[in-house]
Amino acid sequence: MGKKIKLINSTKVMSSPKDYESSIQHILKQLTLEEKISMIHGSGFFRTSPVERLGIPALRMSDGPMGVRQEFPDDDWTPVGNTDDYVNYNPSNSALAATWNPRCAYECGQVLGEEARGRGKDVILAPGINIKRDPLCGRNFEYMSEDPYLIETLAVPFIQGVQESDVAACVKHFAANNQETDRFWVDTLVDERTLQEIYYPAFRAAVQKGESLSLMNAYNKLNGAHCSENRELLDHVLREKWKYDGVVISDWGSVHTTKEAASASLDVEMSVTDNFDQYYFADPLRQAVESGEVSEAEIDKKVSNILRMMFRLKMIGPDAESRKAGTYNTAGHQNVTRQTAREAIVLLKNEEQLLPIGEERLKMIREAKTVGDENAVTGILPEGTRKRKIAVIGQNAVQFHAGDGGSAEIKAFYEISPLMGLKKALGGNVDVIYAPGYYIPAKKKEDETSWQASSLEQSPSNSEQGSKDDAECARLKEEACALAAEADEVIFVGGLNHDYDQEGKDRADMRLPYGQDNLIEALLNIKYDMIVVMVAGSPVEMPWLDRVKALVWCYYSGMETGNALADILLGKINPSAKLPETFPAAYCDTVTAKNDQFGKEGAVTYQEGMFVGYRYYERENIKPAFPFGFGLSYTRFSIDDVQIHMPENCGNEQRSEKNEDDIAVTICVDVTNVGAMAGAEVVQCYVADCECSVERPGKELKAYQKVSLQPGETKRVTLELPYRAFAFYDVGEEAFVVEPGKFELYIGNSSDNCLIRSEMELAPLLF
Repeated sequence: MGKKIKLINSTKVMSSPKDYESSIQHILKQLTLEEKISMIHGSGFFRTSPVERLGIPALRMSDGPMGVRQEFPDDDWTPVGNTDDYVNYNPSNSALAATWNPRCAYECGQVLGEEARGRGKDVILAPGINIKRDPLCGRNFEYMSEDPYLIETLAVPFIQGVQESDVAACVKHFAANNQETDRFWVDTLVDERTLQEIYYPAFRAAVQKGESLSLMNAYNKLNGAHCSENRELLDHVLREKWKYDGVVISDWGSVHTTKEAASASLDVEMSVTDNFDQYYFADPLRQAVESGEVSEAEIDKKVSNILRMMFRLKMIGPDAESRKAGTYNTAGHQNVTRQTAREAIVLLKNEEQLLPIGEERLKMIREAKTVGDENAVTGILPEGTRKRKIAVIGQNAVQFHAGDGGSAEIKAFYEISPLMGLKKALGGNVDVIYAPGYYIPAKKKEDETSWQASSLEQSPSNSEQGSKDDAECARLKEEACALAAEADEVIFVGGLNHDYDQEGKDRADMRLPYGQDNLIEALLNIKYDMIVVMVAGSPVEMPWLDRVKALVWCYYSGMETGNALADILLGKINPSAKLPETFPAAYCDTVTAKNDQFGKEGAVTYQEGMFVGYRYYERENIKPAFPFGFGLSYTRFSIDDVQIHMPENCGNEQRSEKNEDDIAVTICVDVTNVGAMAGAEVVQCYVADCECSVERPGKELKAYQKVSLQPGETKRVTLELPYRAFAFYDVGEEAFVVEPGKFELYIGNSSDNCLIRSEMELAPLLF
């Protein structure tokens, strides 16, 4: 084993022109203590106070994972109710991650940034980039992936797109925020190497590469201290190691102390209650400074960070007149949403090529002779012919999802349901008939009120709400089965909704709610070739999976979901999405179910360490329902002619340190569309360390590229692997290191379909 190579952070960090810093110092000298205090805590639910005598505006914020939230009064969670705050309903972060396309992330960021500025916001509270550690986490739909590298490659362009409009992204929730149960007090106990390799990388990339101007701390404790006052997390890691000089904003209600939080690198306290003067960073902090318990210098640091962000956003200073105005609800924004939704829909099964339902197939069945068809009308339709009948069954065919889910809820300008999308696309020559199929109990009266007022209270795990009406369930099932029996084609659209994918509550299990499994089995008994569409933000168990021949997965994909889904089902668009997370066959297969370290109150130990998601399933040889990175197409691709190139000058280097982003290996492969339809493939590269002094996963995603190809077309794809792709975190060195030795490269189109395997030696490169 050769000597370890220590990696040096070569990433550019944010810097401010010197005139910003001199101006900040000048302003600080003019501010009174009371004015400084007013700038670092909420004076409304989504704003701080201005200092009008110095021309310092209030900092205005909004929730934004899936769009800019509707307007609220400063001190009341009842919406204002105007008609001017309808906005673009964007794809969820899970949907965005399924595109495996950084360009989509950048364009969606642009849309969110323009709409936030168009609504007069300075900070948009997005993106959410927490690791999907367990499929039952209620907020997983807001997050991207189980893999830190995939998150990094999408979060960075998303943030850059947002901030082009002179509005700050606020990347969240820092850090190890992976469950909603006991979310304000649970202590996540995570070892240092796991933090550095799994839970920190996307945040580090967000602030160093994406240059996110603000960051939100998480609710939970991390290794004994709340994230809002965690000196190791905020001071040592974020400020000292990552050199971050942006603004740290508390999650709403996450601050629990005055002295401890004020002494840490937290800049702004926000909460959900209207006693603004009593916030920990309000009168209690002023009194702590006046008594000498907290230094005013600590307050100056916080105000400096806020002012620096205001200069960068052109809220103040010489560039203020050139600040971008933004806009919202434009056709361009809607087009980006539809294109992203198209790329986010995952084709999971397609036996017998049931999909797409193309024009030729529609025409063929429409014109097919039917004996004794009593619907044929002599003189109007040719004798013995009829319109084709498609049965669409399932509540998610008509459900709107924009207005629920917690802080991700928005007031959508419009939302196209799957049923509407299909009807619009097919027109009047096909009968599209709908049946709900299953019963959703009405929400309890107390659940219909605004959830924010009680959000600081602990919420139980989800269970079906309201009373279950067995007679109504039976009637709806019978109606759906009768419709299926008379239809030419059956499309079931089910899954979850925001009673289950919801902030503040984790799911109780992975099963489909509302008796959907029984309904699907009954429908398959009638139509063995029924097409199943799942709309959800998290994986579900599918006990009927072996019987289904065509299965489509659709994360919450925004206002254009119905149009995009119709485009995919009817073959106008070829699916190209890949799963950004593993879909386990059953919840009992997950590592968190086996170690019983999820959804507990008090403390949760991350016993699995780095073995999250596909890393765990591969180590334990557990076959999931669908692996990480999986997704089918209507065409076929081949990947071949792999060539590996190493930098020519590396053989002469005798350095003990290396810039982490220097390119160590370049991989070139040919990708060919060997089918008959234009489409896109995602080439994925995984790295395995064969000779290491510490345990490492069997392989880890380190590069990918999405490539579009016409039938018969071949493109040469180049993947670059920097030194950090081969590194692990050495706790003793307190740094990422590379141990020279043998590595394997796996290249394919999903984590379990890497048909190309190449071995390489790093030792000659370094010594």
